[in-house]
Amino acid sequence: MIYTEAELKEKIHEMLKDFETEVVEFKEANNSYSFKDIGKYFSALGNEANIRGKSEGWLIFGITNKGEFKGTDYRKSGNLQSLKKEITTGTNERLTFLDIYELTMEKCRIVAFQIPPAIPGIPTTWNGAAWAREHESLVPLPMNKVDLIRSQVGMDWSKEIVKDATMDDLDPEAVAYARKMFSQKQENRSQAKEILSGLSDIEVLNKAGICFKGKITRTALLLLGKKESAFYFDGFTPRITWTLYNADKTVKAYEHFDMPFLLAVDKVYAKIRNEKYRYIAEQQTLFPEEVQQYDADLVKEIINNCIAHSDYRRHGKINVEEFEDHLVFINEGSFIPETIEKALEPGYKPPYYRNAFLCNAMVNMYMIDTNSMGIPMIYNIQKARCFPLPTYDLDVVNRVSVTVFGKVLDKNYTRLLHSNGSLDLKTVFLLDQVQKRKTISKDDYKILRKSGLVEGRYPALYVSYKIAEAVGDKAGYVRNKGLDEKILKELIISALRNGPLKKADIYEAIKHAFPDVLTEEKQYKKLSNLLQKMKKEGIVDVRGSAVHAEWFLIQ
Repeated sequence: MIYTEAELKEKIHEMLKDFETEVVEFKEANNSYSFKDIGKYFSALGNEANIRGKSEGWLIFGITNKGEFKGTDYRKSGNLQSLKKEITTGTNERLTFLDIYELTMEKCRIVAFQIPPAIPGIPTTWNGAAWAREHESLVPLPMNKVDLIRSQVGMDWSKEIVKDATMDDLDPEAVAYARKMFSQKQENRSQAKEILSGLSDIEVLNKAGICFKGKITRTALLLLGKKESAFYFDGFTPRITWTLYNADKTVKAYEHFDMPFLLAVDKVYAKIRNEKYRYIAEQQTLFPEEVQQYDADLVKEIINNCIAHSDYRRHGKINVEEFEDHLVFINEGSFIPETIEKALEPGYKPPYYRNAFLCNAMVNMYMIDTNSMGIPMIYNIQKARCFPLPTYDLDVVNRVSVTVFGKVLDKNYTRLLHSNGSLDLKTVFLLDQVQKRKTISKDDYKILRKSGLVEGRYPALYVSYKIAEAVGDKAGYVRNKGLDEKILKELIISALRNGPLKKADIYEAIKHAFPDVLTEEKQYKKLSNLLQKMKKEGIVDVRGSAVHAEWFLIQ
C-alpha cells in the first residue's frame, strides 16, 4: 500500500518497537549516503521481505541504528524522487521503490524508502548480485534463501483463492457471457452444447480456468465479479477509468468502469468518439475519403492486454485517456519484453506471464491471444491502415503507456506505406520512428537509406516520398492490395468471437478490408475461399446449409 503521512508515522513507531527486523534498516545518513549501498539494501530488504511473506521492506534515513531521531539532509536540495528511476539502472526486472517519503518526526527530517518484495521465483539483485540481511550486516544471498525464492516460480497472484467469496459474488450476466464465449472454444457441437446448458456455472468456470477446484479466484472476481465484490481486494478497487480531455488538456468528462472486466471492455470502447477521418484531402486517387479514427479490434486488444498484464499488487488502475486525435492507455507493471523491438521479433515468447492464470482464462474467453501475437497484431492493423504505429512509452518505471494515433503524422510515411504493401514490420517500425523524430541506429539508417526509404543527414532523417510519388500516378494502386490474408483471418476471428454469423454478416463486418478494385461479387468470392481455407485449418466450421448456414469458431 501507499501510506499517508499519518499512517507512515504510525508505521515507523511500530517498526521502532520491534526495531530492525530483517526487513527494516535505520540509518542516520547525516548528509549523504552511498548510492551503491542503497542498491545493496534494496536487494537485501526486498529478498528478506519475499522470504518472510511481507509486502514491503524499509530503508529509513534520519534515525540511528539505536532508534534515535537525528534527521537527515540526504538530497534535501532536491532530486529525491529521481532515485526511483536511478535505482533501475542496477536492479533486475527494472525494479524500483514502491515510494519514497519525506516527512518530519520529532522535529527531524526523515526519508523513508519503501522497497517491494522480490518477485516470486526471482531474487532481487543489485548490479548482478543478490544480497541478504544477517543481523546488522549485508551478506551475499545464501543458497538456501536463493532456493526458497526460486521455489516460488509457480506462485501467481491471479490464481490465489479469495477466502469467503462465493458464486453469489459474481455477476450473473458476466457468468452467462463467459459460458457463451467458452462454448465457442469447444471442438465439437456436443461439447459446446454441454457448456451452454449441461453443466452448472461453477463446473463451466472450473473448465474455463476461471475458478479453481470450485473456489473463487482473484481472476474470477476481476473478470466476472460484481462491482460491490471489490471489498475482497482489501481497499483496492480494480477499475478502468476513461477520461475525455479538451484541447487545452483539461478534463471534459470521465467515467469509471469497475468489475466485471469481461463486460467492461465493450463499455469502455463505446465511450470513445470514433469519428470519421479524411486521410489526405489533396490525394484522392490513393486513399479512401474517410476511415474510422480507431480500429475497434485494435482498441479492444490493447484494453484486454492492460487487464491481462497489469501488476495488481501495485493497486493501480487502468486509464484510457481520449484526446482530440489520439488515445493513451496506461497500466501499472513493468513491460515484460523490456523493449518493443524484442516483442516484435518473429517467434518471440515472453520469459514468463505476470498473471498466468488470468491470461489463460482470458484466452479461453477469446479476450487475448495465447501466442503473444497482441503487439504484432495491433502494429499490423495500423500498418494496413497506413496510420502511425502505436507508441510504447516505458520511461516511467513499472508503468506502460501506449499512444494510438487517429490521424496521419507524416504524409510521406502514409503514402509510402500505401504504395508499398510488401514492407516488413521491422522496416515499418523504423520508418515510424523516423516520422516521430526518434533516433534509430546507424546500421538501421544505412539499410533504409540504401533502399531509398529515408533522406537527410543522420540523425536528422525524414521519410522519403520518392517511391510513393512514382507510384502515385498509377491507378492500379488505388487500394489495390487490401489487407494481407493474416489480418483478414484475425478480423474474421474477431467477428465470430461474439457468436456464429452468416457469411453475409461476416462480409459486412470486414468488407472495409478488401481491395477497392475488386467488385462486391469478387470480394464475396474471396471471403468464401478464405472461410473454406480456415475450415481446413481447423479454425472455423459451419452448420446449416444455403442461406441458413452459420460460421463459428472451433478453437
